[in-house]
Amino acid sequence: MIRIVIADDHTIMREGLKRILEGADDIEVVGEAVDGYEALAQVRKGGFDLLMLDLSMPGRSGVELIRQIKDEMPKLPILILTMHEEEQYAVRAIRAGAKGYLTKESAGTQLVSAIRKVAAGRPYISLEVAEQLAMDAMPANEDLPHKQLSNREFEVFTLLVSGKSITEIAESLHLSAKTVSTHKTRILNKMNMSSLAEMVQYAVQHRLLGPLKV
Repeated sequence: MIRIVIADDHTIMREGLKRILEGADDIEVVGEAVDGYEALAQVRKGGFDLLMLDLSMPGRSGVELIRQIKDEMPKLPILILTMHEEEQYAVRAIRAGAKGYLTKESAGTQLVSAIRKVAAGRPYISLEVAEQLAMDAMPANEDLPHKQLSNREFEVFTLLVSGKSITEIAESLHLSAKTVSTHKTRILNKMNMSSLAEMVQYAVQHRLLGPLKV
């Protein structure tokens, strides 16, 4: 029996995932979390085999949360389930320690097989993500500007281009407004840009704009 915890801030999504898994005799949902703090609490409590984690939740989330979980529980398999389809999100999540990456759009048909594969210690990623990981490992690879950003900078970048203010980002990431402003300045410098409008245009061009949270 594969015991899993679902960490997603949308009740409808968690209920939908549980419904998908009802037909799988070898999978049991033993816990839920609605934000990063609850996810960490579940990890520390233990008693399950796999964490299914939404990439964008209130509080601590994303790559930073994956890293912290892997620091505290290195052997716990993490399957990322997210609305983000752009390969760059998946690449960063896999590098941080996630074992698998699945878009919510494909969960209906692929979720059970993804859980079984990740629980068995094997990766579950798309061909596009596998190619991106391979390309990034090649020494002659010329990186796009957004790939030069640190994980925290990339997180701030995605929030900025999605329309969040400095204050909102600071509250969401539990940082000071001054720290977020510093990140924004570094992002502009690294990407050789001078305004938020340029960042938004770039994000649209490279499909880096995530879906709006409701």
